[in-house]
Parts: sequence; C-alpha cells; structure tokens
Amino acid sequence: MNLKYLLAPGIVLGIGLLGCTTPARQTNWPETRPLGKDLPTYTPPVQPPRVAAPSAEDTPVPTGMLTLLQAQTLAMQHNPQLAAFGWEVRVGEARTRQAGLPPNPEMEIEVEDFAGSGELQGFQSTEITIHLSQLIELAGKRRKRARVAAFERDLAAWDYEATRLDVLTQVTQAFVEVLSAQERVALNAELVRLGEQVLSTVAERVKAGKVSPVEETRARVELSTSRIALERAQRDLEAARKRLVATWGGSTPAFENAQGSLDTIAAIPPVEQLLERLTQNPDLARWVTELAQRQATVELEGAKRIPDPTLGGGARHTRETGDNALVMSVSLPLPVFDRNQGGFLEARYQLAKAGEERRAAEIQGRAALAEAYAVLSSALAEATVLKNEALPGAQQAFEAAREGYRQGKFGFLDVLDAQRTLFEARGQYIETLAAYHQAVAEIERLIGTRLDAVTGTSSAVPNGGKQ
Repeated sequence: MNLKYLLAPGIVLGIGLLGCTTPARQTNWPETRPLGKDLPTYTPPVQPPRVAAPSAEDTPVPTGMLTLLQAQTLAMQHNPQLAAFGWEVRVGEARTRQAGLPPNPEMEIEVEDFAGSGELQGFQSTEITIHLSQLIELAGKRRKRARVAAFERDLAAWDYEATRLDVLTQVTQAFVEVLSAQERVALNAELVRLGEQVLSTVAERVKAGKVSPVEETRARVELSTSRIALERAQRDLEAARKRLVATWGGSTPAFENAQGSLDTIAAIPPVEQLLERLTQNPDLARWVTELAQRQATVELEGAKRIPDPTLGGGARHTRETGDNALVMSVSLPLPVFDRNQGGFLEARYQLAKAGEERRAAEIQGRAALAEAYAVLSSALAEATVLKNEALPGAQQAFEAAREGYRQGKFGFLDVLDAQRTLFEARGQYIETLAAYHQAVAEIERLIGTRLDAVTGTSSAVPNGGKQ
C-alpha cells in the first residue's frame, strides 16, 4: 500500500490532536490561616506510597511531660483525618489531569468480500479498509471540563485547610480536658486526705467522750464518698488522655502528665472585632471558589449542547484489482431530542443554590460565633468572681469551722457544710476555666487566628506559651 494512502488517516489524527495539550496547573492551595500556621503539617507527596498507611502502632508515642505545643505538632503531622483530606487534594489533581486529556482516536480495520461463493470464494476479491476516526470536541469542552475539575481540586484544598483547623481545635480542646481532669483528680485526692484528717480528729473526740459516735460514722461515710469520687475522676482522666492521643492517631497514652495551667485567662475583645475576622474562616472563604466552580459547570453544560463531529479517514485496498483508494467520513450527532437541556438547567439551579448556601454559611458562622462568645463571656465573668470572691470566702469559712470544731465551738455538720461548700466552689472553678479555654479554642477556629492576636494581650493558652 502506497504511503500516500496513509495521508488521510494522518490528517484526521492531526486535526484531532491539534491544540490538545493543556498546561497542567498546580493546586491553588489557599493561604494558610494564621491559627497554627507555624506548625509543621502533613502534606501528602506527589507520588503515592507503595506501602500501606501507618497504623496506630507506628505513631510516635510521647513520654514524660506533654505540652500543648507538642500535642498540636503531633496532631498536625499524624492525624489520619487530616492526611485523608490531603490525599483528596491529590485525587483532585489526578482528576484535573485526566479531564484535560482529549478523547483517543479510534482505528477500525474492515475486511469485505471473502469466504463467499462464486467469484467471492477465498480472499481473491477481498477489500481491506483501514480507517482512523477522531472525535473533535467543539466549544472548548475539554478546556471547560478541565477548568471545572481544577476548581473541584481547589475546593478539596479548602476542605483540607478547614480540617487542619478542626484538628487543631480538637487537640486543643482535648488537651484542656486532660488538664481539667488532672485538676479534678488532684482536688478529689486532696478531699480524701482532708477526709482522713477529719475522721482522725472526730475519732479522737469520740474517744475522749466529747462527741457522739454518730459523728464518726458520718465522717467515715463522707470519706467513702470522697474515695468514690476520686476513683471516678481517675477514670475520667484516663478517658480524656485516650481522647487526646487519638487526635494524632495514637491508641495508648504514655505521657506522664499534661503540662499547663488552666488558671491563665485574659480579657476578651468586643464581639464586633471578632466578626471582622470571620472572613478568615475557611468554611466561608471557600465559597468564592465554590461559586466559580458552579459557574464553570454552567459553561461546561452549555458547551455540551453543541454536538461534536467525528472525522474519519483511511485507505482501502482491493486484492482483485490491486487498486488502492482513500476513504473519508464525517459523522455528527443530530441534537433532535437530547440537547442537554436538563444538564444545563441543573447547573444553573446549582449555581443559584450555591448563592443561598453561601448566605446560610455566613449566617451560621455568625450564630456560632455569637454562641461561643456568650459562653466565653459567661465563663470569664464566673471565673473572675469565683477566684476573687467565692474561693477566698469559702476557704476562710472552712478553716474557721474546722478550728472551731477542734475547740468545741461548732458541730461536725458545720464542718461538713463548710467543706462541701469549699470543694464545690473549687470544682466549679475548674469547670469554669475549662469552659473558658474550650470557648477560646472554638472562637479561634471560627476566626482562623489566635484570640490574643485580636486583643494584643499575652497568650491565654493552657500551657502559657505560643502555638
């Protein structure tokens, strides 16, 4: 077969591949929010691993004293949920690459007039046709398809950033839970020691015949109740420790204690200043990309209404005469019934829906900020009153009641009442401080930055240091 008869397939293939190269665009990673920006964070490699993902046993196990900064660093590097969202970005990159590729050409080999009867016996009269065809995408479909995929990939990057802040908030709140659980254990242990001292004092007074043996029984019951509370606090602490190590994919806590102080609070800025920072929330900032993706989808679905022709060409060889000939073909779908009416209309509906979803996200963000701010304000006010007024007064009342009991001026019930008042106030103070720091973490997640960056005051994180 003469080489000139390959000209037609070559022309078809050349037309089909003309302009098929689409420059690969890297992921448009959103700017990292200020919150936790300096922490080393896991980013999946471009090349996928050849081995399975590490298990919980492969996760680093910190020992000794654990600070909030250490816990946050571990979570940012080893949290499996964050890693999964990172790989989702890589998935989007692969889909974008695939979306930018043109359709493959098709080759068809057709053999006619053989193995028949009469003159068509055998292969003497056979006609062999080699045919190449190429679908030609019009209206920039490939470019628009790749653009939609690129926006979807960028949305995955926004989800990654939102998850990064979620994980950072989770580990901070879990660390606060461990600190408060440690405080409750220490408080209940002190209550047990105090109960033992009170029991010893009551036993001596009973032995001396100064009080009724009933008071010794009451003291023993109170001590037993305190021991039960201590055991419960120890179980709560162990559960909180496991929740903390779970934030970095661990299973068994090996650290000795969480190092930090809950009794570190600072003034909070007006809510109006926080609302100004709400635009840094990735759940809201992502909607610029989301709307662009929906608009790109509308354009793509609109382009699909234009039918794509298929050009074909090839060469035919007739063995009976030894002649060669060119063959050409053009096929075009007739948009009689399906003109992508539904797909185009759906895309426009999705665009309109996105506008309302954006408004809803903004409203929800403001409502969540207002709720967290109310909790924070209440916790700050309550902690201030407890620290400056309630706790000193309860401590003085308890010491006076205990000394008065030794001197026979007060009854045992007066001592128990003063003791319960003191330790209930101290327990309430711990709970209030924990609520304060939990609310701080929640607000920082919503505004995407540290609260002290807004107030310009010193750090109020539980470990007393910078993240």
